[in-house]
Amino acid sequence: MSEPAETPPQSQPVGRIIAMPADTNPEGDIFGGWLLAQMDLAGATPAFELAHGRCATVALDGMVFHQPVAVGDEISLYAHVVSTGRTSIRVHVEAWKRARTHPSNASVRVTQGVFTYVAIDQDRKPRPLPGRE
Repeated sequence: MSEPAETPPQSQPVGRIIAMPADTNPEGDIFGGWLLAQMDLAGATPAFELAHGRCATVALDGMVFHQPVAVGDEISLYAHVVSTGRTSIRVHVEAWKRARTHPSNASVRVTQGVFTYVAIDQDRKPRPLPGRE
């Protein structure tokens, strides 16, 4: 029995980027650290909006790489807030690839993870989220 095909989130992606040759590891595959950095930037978008300013990444929970990424693949990044604390914001981020050379043009989930950000002040100290002072 085959599993149902996954589809990307219905929301607009936070960002899109093309995997380039400079983003590869010594074996020629896209470096996982490059993808992690793109996801961190994507997760920061809703965190900064909610915090009304500067945030710092403090944790990453449960990231799993489901599929490899090849040079030329278009990566779409989706992010949404899953919970907040007094100073913290947890954001679920998914990365989906679309192989530009594949005739079906289908998107496949590559990885996902939950990033935790903390709102910080000008001295890089935690500050309450707006409305939580």
